[in-house]
Amino acid sequence: MKSKVEILPSTLIYHELIGLEIQVIRSTNPALIGIRGRVINETKNLLIIENSRSRELKIPKADSEFLFRIPAELSEKGRRSDTFVKIQGNLLLSQPENRIKNIKKLRKWG
Repeated sequence: MKSKVEILPSTLIYHELIGLEIQVIRSTNPALIGIRGRVINETKNLLIIENSRSRELKIPKADSEFLFRIPAELSEKGRRSDTFVKIQGNLLLSQPENRIKNIKKLRKWG
């Protein structure tokens, strides 16, 4: 049996974001505000989102704010509903593999 990865709102920035549902709630580019979909890839500076029409959109992390949905099954133990977390895109500016490595350091010292 696979162990479930638990995602806490306080540690979301250290986790894999691919697969999570997302909405752009603030951006310096007004055309991006309100875009929603599922994160399908990530680079140092971009989140690649697939919207409901299966269109891939590249959203810059810098100067944006995102609302992520953490499904109940990945949320804290005992949660029965999804959790929504606002994240400043500037906190995500890093190569994904480097950002994810930091969760191990956080757990070791936390």
